[in-house]
Amino acid sequence: MNGGRPLGRRAFGALAGLGLAAPGLLRAQTPPEMTRHERALYEAARSRNEQVTWYVAHYNSETAEALGRAFDETYPGVQARVVRTTAQVAYQRLTQDMRARVQNCDVFSSTDVGHYVRLKADERLEKYVPERTSEIIESLRGIDPDGFYHTTSIGTVLINYNTDRVKPEEGPQKWTDLLDPKWQNRVTVGHPGFSGYVGTWVVLMRKLYGWDYFRRLERNKPQIGRSINDTVTMLNSGERWVGAGPGATTLRSASRGNPLGVIYPEDGTLLMISPSAIMKGTRNPNAARLFVEFLMGRRASEVQVQNFSEIVRSDVPLFPGARNLAEVKLIRPTTEEIEQGIPEVKELWRETFGV
Repeated sequence: MNGGRPLGRRAFGALAGLGLAAPGLLRAQTPPEMTRHERALYEAARSRNEQVTWYVAHYNSETAEALGRAFDETYPGVQARVVRTTAQVAYQRLTQDMRARVQNCDVFSSTDVGHYVRLKADERLEKYVPERTSEIIESLRGIDPDGFYHTTSIGTVLINYNTDRVKPEEGPQKWTDLLDPKWQNRVTVGHPGFSGYVGTWVVLMRKLYGWDYFRRLERNKPQIGRSINDTVTMLNSGERWVGAGPGATTLRSASRGNPLGVIYPEDGTLLMISPSAIMKGTRNPNAARLFVEFLMGRRASEVQVQNFSEIVRSDVPLFPGARNLAEVKLIRPTTEEIEQGIPEVKELWRETFGV
C-alpha cells in the first residue's frame, strides 16, 4: 500500500460506498444469477464431482463455516470443505502438505501477505484473474499485478475495551496509550507467531515507534493469546480491560450484549488486506476458481456482513457500529515490509515477552 502513511481520501474514496456511513440490518436477498463464466465453472465442477478444500485464516470459525455453507447452497453439488486456523498454522499445514507432496488445499486464504510472496516465488500458485475482480472496490484490486493472488477480505485492527471497566473517554485514544502504567495487568494482545493480523500490527508498531514500544508494553504485563480474536474472549471475561483487537469480531460480540467497545486510534487504524489464491496442481481447478469468484461475489459479502465482517464490495451495506473508513485515518505497512518484518518481529517478540 503506502508504507504506513495514512491512506488518502482519493485512494479510499471508493470505500465510502461500502455503506459504513449508513449501517443497517442486512435484508435477506436472493443470490444473483450466475454469469456465463460462473455457469461454465459450475457445470464443469459438478460434472467432475469436484469439491474445494479451503485453508482459511481470514475469519473466525463461525464466519468461515457460514461462508462454506453459503457456497454449498449457491452451487448445489459442489461443496466447500472449510479448514479454519490461524494464519501461521494454516501456512505450516500447507508447507507440510507440499513437503509430503500431498495436494490437500485447493484455495489458500491467509492474513499474512508474505505467505503469498513466498508461494509465488516458489511457483506454488496458479495464475487466475477472477471475473469478479472488476466488481470489488477499485483500490483493493491488483494486490498482485501478475494475478496469482487477490484481495478477498479486509479488516481492521483497533483498540477494543471492556465497557464495564472502562469509559470510552477514559480508554486509550492512541496506540501509545496502551503503554501507560495505569494499564498494567489490564492489556491483552495476540501473538505474531500465530496470527497474521497480530504480525502485521507488530510490524506497523515497530515501524512507527521502534521496538522500544514493545519493551515498554512488556512492562504492563499483557495477557497474550494466539489469534487476535483471543483478545475479545479475554475482554469479555473481564480478565483484561483493553487490547489491540479486531474491529469486526469485537463489534459482533458487542451486538450480542457483551460489554465491549472499540476506539479508532488517533494515530491510525490498521487496515488489513487479506488475499486468496489457488494452489498450483489442484485436482479441483473448476471448483477452486468458482470458489474464488464466490468470495468476491455479493452473496459472500452478505454472509460476511451478517457475521460482522468488513467486505470488499461497495454494493452491500455493512454492519451496525462500524465507521466509514473513508473518514478514518488508515495505515498499513507495505507488502515488502510485512513479508520481511513478520519473521523478524516473531523472534524479537519471543526475546521480549518470553513466549
